[in-house]
Amino acid sequence: MNRATRIAAALTACGVGLTGLVGCGGRQDAAGTDAGGQVTCELAAETRISIATGNNTGVYFAIGNAYAEQISTTGGGKVKATASETGASVQNVQQLVAGTYQVAFSIADTAADAVQGKAAFEGKPQPVQALSRIHTNYTQVIARKGAGITTVADMKGKRISTGSPRSGTEVIANRLLQAAGLDPAKDVQAQRLDLNKTVDGMKDGSIDALVWSGGLPTPGITDLFTTARDQVTFIDITPLLAEMQKINPVYEEGSVPAATYGTPTEVKTIVVPNLLLVKNDLDPNVVCVLTKALFERKPQLEQANKAAKEISLDTARKTDPVPLHRGATAALDQLKAPQ
Repeated sequence: MNRATRIAAALTACGVGLTGLVGCGGRQDAAGTDAGGQVTCELAAETRISIATGNNTGVYFAIGNAYAEQISTTGGGKVKATASETGASVQNVQQLVAGTYQVAFSIADTAADAVQGKAAFEGKPQPVQALSRIHTNYTQVIARKGAGITTVADMKGKRISTGSPRSGTEVIANRLLQAAGLDPAKDVQAQRLDLNKTVDGMKDGSIDALVWSGGLPTPGITDLFTTARDQVTFIDITPLLAEMQKINPVYEEGSVPAATYGTPTEVKTIVVPNLLLVKNDLDPNVVCVLTKALFERKPQLEQANKAAKEISLDTARKTDPVPLHRGATAALDQLKAPQ
């Protein structure tokens, strides 16, 4: 018997084919796909999950790392999770579909674009589904005092950070500029920077204003208002809400409470929900375990960032037009989530 034949025989004895992932020791290095059948929320083998988050001073990153840690302590220890810094939503969806990650944070408008084959995904609907709706993203538009910016239209000709390339922030920033009658490619000096570099640029004066979409509080924005409070101010973007809703009805009016960053008053803004995404063919038992961990370990996530307080069984299923994965549905049914 040659070496290849011996390997094949060993794999067959373990109950898998040459392309299988599960070894005799019960370890699975990547989550399997949906083979149909009932969702039991039970895993036969150890599974490794990688989570796509966002910039390392953002809420996705804070909650994502805490979530990975909590996943690894639940499900009978069968799921081992890690979280990675990324450029956020658009990139996350692309790499989720490519198989680089098994779970991805995404802003709801980008997720809707993905399943509908619009915008960055034009003509190519993506095979993603939702694990749950989570916290809300607040569009935080901040200008340096003295830059002459009191509205988005005033950004013409100015140096504006529109967020990391292929991020949900960049999507919203470009849509805000368009809603204000500006061409993002021509009318502003777009700085496609992550939040770390953006905050540094606001402090040293190399950036006139920033757009950031994130939960509350966003650590990077907290840093900016802690160290440069007298140099920056929030911009009210709600006059653009009607135009934004023509692009996607998911946008709503909200406000950043004064206590969040120590501003004199609350700041009106535009908000949009966030979703946790998975591929539509991910093993539903794995998805069930992940969904249960999200809610059963919510107190630990809140310790990582207060935005996790918004994670709720009352809103978990509100992911339209992104369908809920059947593994998540099974978990929410077991958790007695409201219909």
